Amino acid sequence: MRRVIVRYKVKPERAEENVALVQRVFEQLTSEQPAGIHYATFKLEDGVSFIHVAAIDAADGKNPLLAIAAFQTFSEAIKDRCIEPPISMQAEVVGEYRLLAT
Repeated sequence: MRRVIVRYKVKPERAEENVALVQRVFEQLTSEQPAGIHYATFKLEDGVSFIHVAAIDAADGKNPLLAIAAFQTFSEAIKDRCIEPPISMQAEVVGEYRLLAT
């Protein structure tokens, strides 16, 4: 399983727009329920910093998010919304306890 963490900071006047775009991604994920992706997005307390965490275990190794139209729309102008562009890093789990378990 591949794990990816992306962090970035948006312009204050674009934060609400970013949240709306992210919410559309999750609406489409909920609707389509693609296999091979575990995904969460966090807005930090400053209101403009975001962290996306994805665990990808698709059989073909491809990131299922890339096929989601709402994610494509979110990604199109991300750099225009940002004051700190997205930085993507592979991550290794060192420990985990019921993260986001509902």
